[in-house]
Amino acid sequence: MKQPQIGVYGLGTMGSALALNMAEKGVSVAVANRSPDKVPAFLDEAGDLAARISGQDSLEALIGALPPPRLLLVMIPSTAPMDAFLDEVIPQLAPGDTVIDAGNADFHDTRRRAARLAEHDLYFVGLGVSGGEDGARHGPSMMMGGSPESWDRLHPILEAIAARYDGTPCVARLGPDGAGHFVKTVHNGIEYADMQMLAEVYDLMRFGAGRTPVQIADAMARWNEGPLRSYLTEITARVLRYDDEATGQPMVDMIADSAGQKGTGRWTVIEAVRLGQSATMIEGAVAARAWSAEKPLRQRAEAAFGGARREIGIDEERLERAMLAARVLEYAQGFRILAQASEDFAWGLDPARIAEIWRAGCIIRADMLDDIAAAFRDGPPEGQLLLSPRFANALEQGIPELRALVGQAVAAGFALPVLSAALTWFDTMRQGRGTASVIQAQRDFLGRHGFERVDRDGGGYHGPWWE
Repeated sequence: MKQPQIGVYGLGTMGSALALNMAEKGVSVAVANRSPDKVPAFLDEAGDLAARISGQDSLEALIGALPPPRLLLVMIPSTAPMDAFLDEVIPQLAPGDTVIDAGNADFHDTRRRAARLAEHDLYFVGLGVSGGEDGARHGPSMMMGGSPESWDRLHPILEAIAARYDGTPCVARLGPDGAGHFVKTVHNGIEYADMQMLAEVYDLMRFGAGRTPVQIADAMARWNEGPLRSYLTEITARVLRYDDEATGQPMVDMIADSAGQKGTGRWTVIEAVRLGQSATMIEGAVAARAWSAEKPLRQRAEAAFGGARREIGIDEERLERAMLAARVLEYAQGFRILAQASEDFAWGLDPARIAEIWRAGCIIRADMLDDIAAAFRDGPPEGQLLLSPRFANALEQGIPELRALVGQAVAAGFALPVLSAALTWFDTMRQGRGTASVIQAQRDFLGRHGFERVDRDGGGYHGPWWE
């Protein structure tokens, strides 16, 4: 084989898939793993692709197999193990080499690590990779944060292995240091909200309208032929069709109602608060997962207060319009977080390009992202997706349906953390004068914080309660 173009360290599910993807696309790659016995097994699995893969039995051997300046992609946990790895690898690298963290990392850690490697004239790239194992193997969406120099050397490989939308690779350098990992974090936050919204719709149709899982799957499959077309809509329709072989019951009924989370949705909420932004739909989804883990408490509360949900009427076309409006709001919130982070960290994020690289390969890929990219290319008023004329019709038709749905469902005892948050945010943002004047009066009364007046310039005014 020819000299390796890149090294991959860490042959877990994602690292193995990326290495095979590279080899299949004609990239020569060297691989290694902390447990070296995994390398021969991986080469056996690679089959004919092993001709483009060089297996190494140690990190030192892997580095030695790479031509300088080296590209070393690392797929290990992006927490303490990554810092320990850097302790080990920095002395073995030479100026100009690049280390690529392709895991889910806290972008603050990525910024810190980039600064650390810069002290040694090394580059550190935070690469957000979305699409799961299948995406990594056959074409992920990738969000790169790092130096232009690293991008110049890395982009031919990333563009070769990326998913494509109308022939365009779904990968881009989005900014320096932690930009890529931050965008991936927000991507995952939107993913949380979209998954929870679909779960809420399932709950309404199953226990409010008495539909079977297959009937709900049929409805979602129909929606997936229209403006709600997305990967998550598609797979939700698919999983609802399966029965459990052991019991003959719908598979969804045999799955415990307790959902796990790896932290990226929670990170999105935390960073949104730090940035002074709202992520209420993502917050609702994160909260729903946390509450789902409290099964014993929920069972005791049901016994104490009753948990019966009453019947409601569901019109599938009206529900589709409500969901479409909620999805617009979901993305609008997500892109507001990205815009604020871009300003605070001087990243220069391009929201249109982000939407474009999310159109294929990633978990939240959806037809709507093409319209979102176009909306940002048009330059929406105030830079807000909420105000884009491209979504005016979806909101005009969908908000009344969302309002009716939420009102009916809440009255019938259904919990809608995401759908109700969508409506609350929309109603808040369309009030030219809201409730904060009362908050400011309270703050001045209790702590003499002062306030601004509507009829005078400047701030620092106090109420008559201090006279």
